[in-house]
Amino acid sequence: MKDDPLQTKEKREKNWKLLYLRSAKLARAKQLGIDYPNTSSDGQTEGDEPLNILFVCSRNQWRSPSAEAVWRNHPDIRARSAGTSPNARRRVSIDDIRWSHSIFVMEEKHRSRLLAEFSRAMANKPIHVLDIPDEYQYMDPELVDMLRASVSSILGLP
Repeated sequence: MKDDPLQTKEKREKNWKLLYLRSAKLARAKQLGIDYPNTSSDGQTEGDEPLNILFVCSRNQWRSPSAEAVWRNHPDIRARSAGTSPNARRRVSIDDIRWSHSIFVMEEKHRSRLLAEFSRAMANKPIHVLDIPDEYQYMDPELVDMLRASVSSILGLP
């Protein structure tokens, strides 16, 4: 029994689309320095897993919680936020660093603090400085716009 030529063509087109999407994801992951697809201990790929993104500011009060709220519901991202200060609402931990695939900090000083405190865990971990000063309140519309624009351009999201 022969396959229907129309079904065979549709199957080839579907496979091509999946291959294209996978190659685009691979290229973007390589650009971000992320191991993709991740493989679990049993050798299964976890390529459809969301990207774990950690947002960091000083006190985890305005900027990083805003970033977490903005990106929390994106289907391809799992977001967390934390602060570098001892007075932070939620302080960055080694577990946060290990959990994250990529880290976004608001200022260069946050990057420096993370590298000083978690130097071994930070090795080969992509870290992006957003250059957003500490002059915004939680979910300030201007802050939200900057977070959407900068993070989406770095991650290559629409």
